[in-house]
Amino acid sequence: MTQFVSIIGWAFLPSLVTSWVQTIYYGITIRAGDPKPAPGSARFNEHRRVIHISVITLYLLYTIYETDYDLRRFSSYYVDLGVPFMANDREIKSRFRRLAAMHHPDKGGKDGDFFIHLKLASDTLQDSAKRFAYERFGPEVVGWQKLVTVKDYVSRGVLSGILPHYVVAAGTIYVLGIFGYMDYGRYYRWLILITLCVFELHTVTRPSFPAFLNVFNAVMTRVSTHPPFLPFQAIQMARKLSITIYIALSQIGPLISSRPETAVKAAQDEDKALRQSLDRLESMTKQLDVDASRLVDMELAPYKGDSQAVSNLQGKMREWLVQNTVRADPMVRDALGNSFRKRRMDAPPGAQGTR
Repeated sequence: MTQFVSIIGWAFLPSLVTSWVQTIYYGITIRAGDPKPAPGSARFNEHRRVIHISVITLYLLYTIYETDYDLRRFSSYYVDLGVPFMANDREIKSRFRRLAAMHHPDKGGKDGDFFIHLKLASDTLQDSAKRFAYERFGPEVVGWQKLVTVKDYVSRGVLSGILPHYVVAAGTIYVLGIFGYMDYGRYYRWLILITLCVFELHTVTRPSFPAFLNVFNAVMTRVSTHPPFLPFQAIQMARKLSITIYIALSQIGPLISSRPETAVKAAQDEDKALRQSLDRLESMTKQLDVDASRLVDMELAPYKGDSQAVSNLQGKMREWLVQNTVRADPMVRDALGNSFRKRRMDAPPGAQGTR
């Protein structure tokens, strides 16, 4: 139940942390005096989305590390005794005797509680039914009274541990869904819950460790110094991972899935704005063309019907074009200058017209 309550807490906390981190980010990346992105702007919202996803992702990774750290801190009877999972009763008893010689209070041991813990671990692992139950339900089986067979322990563990957990989990998901906290990915939440329940029932009822757990332990112990997982530790880790996935679906899922829709909408808005600008430019061009034609008609109005005036105007325009366009052209001026210089060079001294 405590794990599922964390979903509610992390429905509100990331927003506060995100605002704090975004403020620090702007303080580091933006120089003093430069304007910061305005709240609600596209740039501000994009930064907030990325920071929000990063904050939640880091937290979720930390929760997985924290769960693994707790499992290693509480250890297991096998690790405390220093025996492998496949150790028989003789190996366990022999190992306990060596440890008792070091930790027994009457033989110089300073930690009597640890000796009692080792004695409890040895007794549990030498009882086949208790050993089976311990590997699947954890140290709490030591307190179960009046249980003798494997069937008794499994029935007790399923009825008092597994089924109540999933009844509470299903109720929590259902109630939160009613209040709108788990609308996104609802199908996957129920699928994960059902899959996890089947996984636990399968794990605690098998006569041996699940095959995937054996493979995982073999790989993990080969590439690291991490101790192998017992079935009950794998179940605890799976439960924590399920909570992590629920939080990811609630917090990160909508942000990632809404990204393509936001991008498409932004592209559509940009295209619409560009089309509107082009339409306004075309309208302005047409209006300028109309105004220019009207001005030309107004200037030519006095010459309509007077062929002599029109002819005189054409001559003046032609002269103006020659003077201001042809003769003013740099290439024409260079050509005329070269021609005049050549004429002066070829003419005899004192000839007229050479200057």
